[in-house]
Amino acid sequence: MGRKITVAVSTLNQWALDFEGNMARILQSILEAKDMGARYRTGPELEISGYSCEDHFRESDTFLHSWETLLEIMMSPFCENMLVDVGMPVMHHNVAYNCRVAFFNRQLLLIRPKMAMCDDGNYRESRWFTAWTKALQTEEYQLPSVISRHTGQLTVPFGDAVIATRDTCIGYEICEELWNVRSKHIEMSLAGVEIIVNGSASYMELRKAHITADLIRNASFKAGGAYLFSNLRGCDGQRVYFNGCSTIALNGELLVRGQQFALQDVEVSLATIDLDDIRTYRVSLRSRCIAAAEVPSYPRIRCDFQLSTDYDILKSPTPPLHYKGQTVEEEIALGPACWLWDYLRRSGQGGFFLPLSGGVDSSSSATIVYSMCRQVVDAVQHGDAQVLYDIRKILADSDYTPDNAASLCNRLLVTCYMGSVNSSKETRTRAAQLANQLGSYHIEISIDLAVNALLGIFNMVTGLTPVFRTQGGCARQNLALQNIQSRIRMVLAYVFAQLMLWVRNRPGGLLVLGSANVDESLRGYLTKYDCSSADINPIGGISKTDLRRFLVYAKNRYNLTALEGIIEAPPTAELEPLQENGELLQTDEQDMGMTYAELSEYGRLRKQSFCGPYSMFCKLVATWKGDLSPKEVADKVKHFFRCYAINRHKMTVLTPSVHAESYSPDDNRFDHRPFLYRANWSWQFKAIDDEIIKLEPICTASTEQQRPTSNDTSTQRSLHTMDDSKHSSPLSSASMELGIGISTAAAPLMDNPPVLAKKSSGFSTVLGKIKDRTGIPV
Repeated sequence: MGRKITVAVSTLNQWALDFEGNMARILQSILEAKDMGARYRTGPELEISGYSCEDHFRESDTFLHSWETLLEIMMSPFCENMLVDVGMPVMHHNVAYNCRVAFFNRQLLLIRPKMAMCDDGNYRESRWFTAWTKALQTEEYQLPSVISRHTGQLTVPFGDAVIATRDTCIGYEICEELWNVRSKHIEMSLAGVEIIVNGSASYMELRKAHITADLIRNASFKAGGAYLFSNLRGCDGQRVYFNGCSTIALNGELLVRGQQFALQDVEVSLATIDLDDIRTYRVSLRSRCIAAAEVPSYPRIRCDFQLSTDYDILKSPTPPLHYKGQTVEEEIALGPACWLWDYLRRSGQGGFFLPLSGGVDSSSSATIVYSMCRQVVDAVQHGDAQVLYDIRKILADSDYTPDNAASLCNRLLVTCYMGSVNSSKETRTRAAQLANQLGSYHIEISIDLAVNALLGIFNMVTGLTPVFRTQGGCARQNLALQNIQSRIRMVLAYVFAQLMLWVRNRPGGLLVLGSANVDESLRGYLTKYDCSSADINPIGGISKTDLRRFLVYAKNRYNLTALEGIIEAPPTAELEPLQENGELLQTDEQDMGMTYAELSEYGRLRKQSFCGPYSMFCKLVATWKGDLSPKEVADKVKHFFRCYAINRHKMTVLTPSVHAESYSPDDNRFDHRPFLYRANWSWQFKAIDDEIIKLEPICTASTEQQRPTSNDTSTQRSLHTMDDSKHSSPLSSASMELGIGISTAAAPLMDNPPVLAKKSSGFSTVLGKIKDRTGIPV
């Protein structure tokens, strides 16, 4: 008997409830693994039904169709003389379980249910499934008649067991069990299981790809043995992008690792492993051997099959892989682009429509579409027949073969500069230049006619015409005039998205792309039902800081020189009149009363560190002690939480976006919090004020010891900042946009008294406090 085995992990782009397509991709992976010499194939979590079926897992149809699909796979000649396991939902004793189902030559061997549910982040597994808690126990599962008629089996073992072949032993973890503090691979390895298999549905978050690799490497290092990790890849009908990276590790070394981002529907990764390497590694770990001698045995399901071949002396084991992860800029360029591709080809639409303002956000969305086009062209040139079929179907052109990203972008992406009397020549020029370099079909329109028509209706009814703040209007007039422009742009975007393919003599319509970043959503710095409202948003889970870094990368990587001016320009909504010299009067950070860097800090503390106002203040007063006094830190924290509270309702209508950032405020799946708050946070803010009183003697003593000299220009810079009318003015009208359900009527504004900072830090100056109708600070 030989000692070397060849095993395969599969990366599949599955789709929830697409049983036919899911089956085809599973069979393709089995065939590819077999053709490449593997005798064992494993795949991702819930690969038969698709992972994101969600409440469909409560429907009996989902379980029935999963068994029907499994039968088709088992009966396929592709599976002959090959040990295979697949992921599917199984109902046992009226309880739904997330399972791995192993079979060999048309005979079921074992149903192994998941033993630890994942309910973190975007996961809600306990809503549909129950964890199997009977360790080292199995029960007899009564097979459905659709299976029994073909296999002759009435029952199959169900539970916590392992499979013993003639030459080795295979055990299972399912996704979360690798992350769990009581991972099963330790117990299984001590019980003599040499190959640990994990079918997973792990999604992308920026800067997190290394975590899975580290867990797999460490699992095989600590326990010894082989670890086979198969993951989904792509958008299967939800906001997440499953990020591939199927991996095989041996004794602490990665042997193979699949692609994180790709348009390829099926990717099979193989490794050849010498079983003696596992045995010698383990026997050399004396503490492990002592622990293994006293652990209970796992139930073993016998399979009369060997993964090795009788004569394999000339077969070379797979050498270790030197893995290097991708940068955050590369993740942004590739991940959302792949998610867009899956959404586009599965939605049945003919492309995208994007309002292109010439700013960082909309330019990032456009550049991500261009990145998608580059990947499509590359996949076609490498012979991917499925991608070619899909792009021809999208464009309704059976003879088309893409050979250039810009020309493909011209067919798929319509960009539109929606200018107004408040728009600058610079943004118009930047949008046109970028569209030209990307190759998009670009148009320019003016929204002034539509805005004036709406104002005419208002004047007809009320006899009044609102004017901007700079023209003598109040904050409410100023706000309403800005929101009219924003919402008109959304309406026009959908009009053009529905009709532009008709104009271009093509069938179908376009998906409207949004371009609101994660920081502005967190702050609520957007108008409800403006251009942030769209069909999908490729950047809704990405911070402004990361988007700037991405554009710098794209400028160099894709030779998009037009991005340089966009990166350098100050972010602005251009909703208020320009100054007399044509320069901007309005910038985003002044409107918000905080910088984008501060917003990212608030977001991470609020979501990742689970900070309320008081605990956020306590953390930031230490972090920013060299730049800001405790009172200044308190003012900033209070300002953020006021803005967050009065704008949280906007998250209920947030456009679906690819999940990418761990502090995303997405109310639908990821960030479950109220959308109606008591916005004065009276108890919480009082706790902050009490802490400031305790800190005053300490800070005063520290300030006296510093004794700034007369030539200390930092204090002068700080005073200049406080005197600046932009920063010392009350909370701007753009940041007060409350939307439906929150009234700003009769809301007088009050400035904060100036506080002398020790030095200029680049932090924004906190704007004024809002009061409610009773005069109580909100």
